[in-house]
Amino acid sequence: MHPAIIQRLVGQLLMLFSITLLPPVLIDIYYREDAGQAFFYSYLGLLLTGFLLWLPVRRKQLELRLRDGFVVVVMFWTVLGLAGSLPFLLYEPLTISVADAVFESVSGLTTTGATVLIGLDNLPRSILFYRQELQWLGGMGIIVLAVAVMPMLGIGGMQLYRAEAPGPVKDSKLTPRIAETAKALWYIYLGLTIACALAYWLAGMTPFDAIAHSFSTVAIGGFSTHDASIGYFDSVAIESVAIVFMLLGGVNFALHFTGLRALNIMHYLRDAEFKMYLSVLSVVSLAIILYLYLHHDIPDIDEAIRQGLFHAVSIGTTAGFVTTDFTAWPTFVPVMLLFASFIGGCAGSTGGGMKVIRVLLLIRQGQREMMRLIHPSAQVVVKIGKHPVNDSVINAVWGFFAAYVASFVIMMLLLMVDGYDQVTAFSAVAATINNLGPGLGEVSTNYGGLDSFSKWVLCFSMLLGRLEIFTLLVMFLPAFWRK
Repeated sequence: MHPAIIQRLVGQLLMLFSITLLPPVLIDIYYREDAGQAFFYSYLGLLLTGFLLWLPVRRKQLELRLRDGFVVVVMFWTVLGLAGSLPFLLYEPLTISVADAVFESVSGLTTTGATVLIGLDNLPRSILFYRQELQWLGGMGIIVLAVAVMPMLGIGGMQLYRAEAPGPVKDSKLTPRIAETAKALWYIYLGLTIACALAYWLAGMTPFDAIAHSFSTVAIGGFSTHDASIGYFDSVAIESVAIVFMLLGGVNFALHFTGLRALNIMHYLRDAEFKMYLSVLSVVSLAIILYLYLHHDIPDIDEAIRQGLFHAVSIGTTAGFVTTDFTAWPTFVPVMLLFASFIGGCAGSTGGGMKVIRVLLLIRQGQREMMRLIHPSAQVVVKIGKHPVNDSVINAVWGFFAAYVASFVIMMLLLMVDGYDQVTAFSAVAATINNLGPGLGEVSTNYGGLDSFSKWVLCFSMLLGRLEIFTLLVMFLPAFWRK
């Protein structure tokens, strides 16, 4: 391991991140509000800290090793999660604790969308913009991490996808150089954001709200500039725009890349993960619409379709936007929505959850085991599309699932030890490890009522889910730190 190289990268990362604190300063000046100093002082503090870390090791040029890569990836979210909390702490009218500030920052960067803030409609626009910006930056980081970095480390959902999927995505990188890969993904991400902002504006949002919500929609984040979320606008057109771009954000960005490069939608239609992604969301939408309508919770069929489709896509992709208090619907609906978030988006997307490709492989492996019970001597091959999947990949998926369940249970028990009921503890961990946001019980609308211990646990849960379990857990193995 090369600590000097890691230190140099962290220093550069902090200096780069400090620049993102300048747009909120300009917004504060434009709207003549009072939060500009908090952002400017945060900018100076992070710039200086990054410079002091970078300066002593600026000439170190050693190549990163595998373990260095793991440390850098973990520190990307951990360091920025801590650094991103500074403006919340320095803006005195928020009267926010360290745990709350870090929770809000980590929630933004991991695109979880769980919040401890209330009264969003009355906050300065610079604070509101900054929250949205955190999600947008986190979403871009997720895409580059999942598609360009994690496959090099041999981990992550995209690694499974790359190893076994047909077509151009099979290569370890989409373009020959990782810098070009990141640039290509950046253009796609930026293009979707601009298109989303324009669509929101044309649908009736103000320019500020349109840009702010485009950030969190494409990032599958869920932060809003209003306490009522998308429901504030009460607009079918705006909800339709959100549905379209949430769906696009939950698709593998490598698939977007190959589809755009070939100008052919057949890449999507031939992709097994994409087909399952649409199928799951379609089934969940249909089930909720029919349940709400037939049980007379929403007697108007058009309104049932509107509410059911929006929340199925929003919760299923782990975006977490809401238009009404869906937790007040009959228990079946919010629980089904919460379980849909366990599947989440596709590998290589900004969506959370276990990822569709893993769930698909778990289902195929289950089918194989049942076939073996019937035909013990048969050689049954697990396939994605027409391509066989190596047993090593299947074992990796089972390992991920086991670690996911074990981590989930431990964190849920920690919240219950802290005094919370089963529904609150289960849904809080589910909503954070799946990077969803809204939960049930005491966390249905806000996480501000939890105590500091539970918030720190849930910060860890958000990082665990975003870094796809193994990337973070491997840091706790003694063997990782041995030479």
